[in-house]
Amino acid sequence: MNKTFKKNISFLHLWLGLSSGLIVFIVALTGSILVFEEEIDAFVNPEFYKVSTIGTKKLPVDPYVNAITKKYGITELDRIQTYTDPERTVIISGTDADKRDRIFSVDPYTGKVLGTIPEKSRFFSVILDLHRHLLLGKAGKLITGCSGLIFVFMLISGLILWWPKKKKNLKQRLTVKWNASFKRVNWDFHSTFGFYTLLFLLTISLTGLTWSFKWFESGIYLLADGTTKKPSAKVENPTKTDPKPDKTYFYQKILLKTDSIYKYKGDTQIRIPSDTINSIMVIKLNLEKSIPNISSMVYFDKYTGELLKIKPYESFSNGDKIRRLIYPIHTGSIYGYPTKILAFLVCLFAVTLPVTGFLIWWGRKLKKVSKF
Repeated sequence: MNKTFKKNISFLHLWLGLSSGLIVFIVALTGSILVFEEEIDAFVNPEFYKVSTIGTKKLPVDPYVNAITKKYGITELDRIQTYTDPERTVIISGTDADKRDRIFSVDPYTGKVLGTIPEKSRFFSVILDLHRHLLLGKAGKLITGCSGLIFVFMLISGLILWWPKKKKNLKQRLTVKWNASFKRVNWDFHSTFGFYTLLFLLTISLTGLTWSFKWFESGIYLLADGTTKKPSAKVENPTKTDPKPDKTYFYQKILLKTDSIYKYKGDTQIRIPSDTINSIMVIKLNLEKSIPNISSMVYFDKYTGELLKIKPYESFSNGDKIRRLIYPIHTGSIYGYPTKILAFLVCLFAVTLPVTGFLIWWGRKLKKVSKF
């Protein structure tokens, strides 16, 4: 390998690493926490996600949805999430008169509200915002996105710098000399485990760019479907004004109709649009599949509850199917706990990279100073 090329790569690796180190540290640390978001949240707040007693029959959702709307002044319903697990509570989210987004937990057997929290102040909502936007909105999104691109370069340039000149040095590059000096152990730890985690970190980093850059997501659709245009997940609502029909068990009928269309075991989410343009979208997750995030959709008129469109998973474009896999791949949930644990450990190691990289640079700087 050309000596000048490697020197230039080393220069870029160093200074790009130093400039993005703090952002990588924050994103990797919050990412490691988010891997087990569901498990941690359920452990810390069991009463919010699980009922104390499993009843004989679940109530229709409309009576307690209407009660919550009235009692808490909910002006706009957002989502109703039901689960097949008999222990799980129903999760309802909406916006109140003060424009605050709130989440409610309801016992599906009694209709009792078990808890309510503001969505934005929820611990994991803050962690996710920090992970994606650094709590800085669009500016933070751009910063984390650019840092993600830099991190991808850091991984590739790190491999170039790690690559031994001679085969006989390969064994040395693949092991950490734990009984050596701190400086040597730090360097070995940074480079050796950087090599072992390279593919996993590249996968997590590249999939993460989907949420940062529209052009990256468009690239997925271009490769899969031959067009950058993403198929719309929305269906226009034919009824433009509310005729105020009898809405007794309105949402319950939607749930039952969805279950009659998709007979597999799955959790169901009703998404209610805040505008008058789009229809209600119901998403039913297929829990019978070995891979997560496989779900089908049904669309209903927002005002009348009339069935508008059935969109099974099989009808999705290749781009949509790949896009749906991005999240479980990024979070490590693609194959359950084995890949989750792997993602957690890899993210924890990524937290150490800016630190060990800084120590390598600092050690060299002190060495240069000591020469004078």
